Order: sequence, then structure tokens, then C-alpha cells
Amino acid sequence: MNASHHPSDDLLWTYAAGSLDEPSSILIATHLSLCPACRTVVAKAESLGGELFEDLDAAPVDAGSLDAVLARLDNTEEVGSVFVENRGHDEDGVTVPAPLKEYLPGSVPSLPWRWLGPGVRYTPVKVEAKGPKVGLLRIAPGTKVPMHGHSGNEMTMVLAGGFTDATGSYQRGDVEAADDGLVHQPVADPGEECLCLVVTEGELQPTGMIAKVLQPFFRF
Repeated sequence: MNASHHPSDDLLWTYAAGSLDEPSSILIATHLSLCPACRTVVAKAESLGGELFEDLDAAPVDAGSLDAVLARLDNTEEVGSVFVENRGHDEDGVTVPAPLKEYLPGSVPSLPWRWLGPGVRYTPVKVEAKGPKVGLLRIAPGTKVPMHGHSGNEMTMVLAGGFTDATGSYQRGDVEAADDGLVHQPVADPGEECLCLVVTEGELQPTGMIAKVLQPFFRF
């Protein structure tokens, strides 16, 4: 199944340039391992970046805008994938893409999961660099995550199962981008646990009576 929701072109371009923070890079690399379309965009961006560096001695490079650069990418001949989907099955059947698996100390069930609320658990993914927080979120089938907003940007990528909120439905490989203007209540699809990779810049801001009761626990 191909992903339907993708990271922005800005993020893909920043990743290709090697300028993205480590937590966000983990999510983007994990998405790329499952998304041929975004792999092509990154490969083209890297190819164009190499051409620009080669031209630096010949003539000044016009900075231009990201839109102009991406327009050039659209006219570039398609190149081969720079990532190969390399996956392995954990003991509980969860499939973890290689870019993320390298950061995990063990299988998904063996990780130190922390209770956030009924049917919701979280474990951090340790990184060396400072920046946004990154971790894994497990949501039991059919569970409603407490209604909440955000004090900063958040990216959520589905690794298994799926969820639905006011912005749409998300399945394996899909990425949802949230900012401080989004208040939502993700609901895990029935039948299978939803496993997500989450990168957050700020804090979750629960709303509603139940969410406020859970606020001391409902934080990454």
C-alpha cells in the first residue's frame, strides 16, 4: 500500500540537504523506506544539489525560492531510489523499517512503555542531538486518544494499523503534520493496534474534562 499523506516538500528538501534535526530525520528516513514517491523527490533534490555545488566555481548561484528549485526538480529526469525498503519482523509481527530499527534497543514489545491513558502507551526513542522529542506511540484498537492541541509542531507517522481524526485517515507509511492551530482526537482503527512514530517540538495540550484529568500522564 502506497502512502497517501506525505511530509512537505520543504521537509524533504531540508532532509536532502542534510540540514534536518536528528529526530525529524529519523521520521523522514522511515517514511522514505516505505514511500517510492518521496524517495524520488529526495533523490532528485540530492542530484540537483550536487549540480549546484559543481557550478559554484563557474558562476554565482541564485538563491531563489524553494518553489523555483522544486520546479526544476519536476523537470528533472526520474532517477533511481536512494533508499531500499529493508524491513524485518519483530516477534509480535510488527514490521519496523530499517532506519528506525537501528535506534531501538530491542523488539517493540520489549521497549519500556509508559501508560498515558486507557489503551495508550508511549516510549521515547533516544537520540544524541538536541531538538524535538521522538518516540513511539501504541494505541489499542478502537481507542480514542484524549482530545488535545499542541504548543508546537508535531509529526506522526503510522507504522502499523491506522487512525482517523478530523484531518483524514492515516495508514502505514502516512505522515500527519500538526501545528499549534490543530485540536484533534485521533481514533485508532478497529481490529489492529496502531503503532506510530511521533516527533514533537512542544507539549501536548489536553482539552475537555477527561483529557484534563489525564493531563499529568498524557505527555511525551
